[in-house]
Amino acid sequence: MNARSPAEAVTATSTPVADESRQHALHREERVWLETNCYVDLWIELLHHYGCDPHAALSFTVTQAFEGDQFTFPKFSLDDISRLYGLQAQELAIYDTLEAHVREQTKRGQIVVAEVDSFWLPDTRVTAYRQNHTKTTIAIDAIDTQAKRITYFHNAGYFALSGEDYNGVFRLLPDLAGDVQALFPYVEFVKRARDPLEGEALVKRSVELLKLRLADRPVTNPVAQWRAEFPEHLRAMLERDPAYYHLYTFNVMRQLGSNFELLSKYLGWLNRNGVEVSGEIQSSAQAIASEAMVMQFRLARARMRSRSDACEDCLESMQTSYDKVIEPLAARFL
Repeated sequence: MNARSPAEAVTATSTPVADESRQHALHREERVWLETNCYVDLWIELLHHYGCDPHAALSFTVTQAFEGDQFTFPKFSLDDISRLYGLQAQELAIYDTLEAHVREQTKRGQIVVAEVDSFWLPDTRVTAYRQNHTKTTIAIDAIDTQAKRITYFHNAGYFALSGEDYNGVFRLLPDLAGDVQALFPYVEFVKRARDPLEGEALVKRSVELLKLRLADRPVTNPVAQWRAEFPEHLRAMLERDPAYYHLYTFNVMRQLGSNFELLSKYLGWLNRNGVEVSGEIQSSAQAIASEAMVMQFRLARARMRSRSDACEDCLESMQTSYDKVIEPLAARFL
């Protein structure tokens, strides 16, 4: 597949790509969790933009652990991306304006991945645009400094913004530019170092990376660990405001469920490419995704009714499903 050119970008501020078939299949197929997080979803589309299949880099999903107050935030390994696709993502030092650095890197044919404020992103109209200041990650592939316009990848889409939103993203507005307390954002740039692996070579390298990730798998069932802590988490959710519930479910249920849904998709990709994996392992990974969504809905209902729901059956189901996924995968590949 050929990469999209900046000229193919949308012309209206915040309008997504007109042809949704441009999205990778992971964002078009039926899924329980339509989105994972801004970093994973962005890289799925960014790899697709480069003509690469992101399925091959999904082995990171087997390493997810319980971190006490959340599940490990799913993220593509930049080392895996380099090994599989020949793309190098490196930190970009920001010593001038972000606008100046983006202009220089895109002029060199590279993409800039930057942390920005969702307050200035029109594609977040439903959740944050001109409402809340929240950090998110976008990948800018083209900039026109005279027209004050950029095109960028964000979550599962490809968008454009301009005018005041442009000035806001780049902190060019007087009240933003004059804030001496503001820190430079964390920024990376992506460049092509070599051609990507394809066909059997891609599948072989993906399996090699899966073996490395399985060696780093959690030593204890993370769902069982969460289950032990959940009564205290539930108490906090019922005592705090609704905003806390949404933050909790994003960092716990959504990250757990979407992670294992991606793992299920990865195992399906391996099977389609001649690497046999038990159907029970794949279906058990998908079962975690589905049950995490059920639990999220149940907790929402419990909050609305101001009553407690320990969700013991959901937790039991996910704990049992986890035991049918990670250790059997390790026995298959290690």
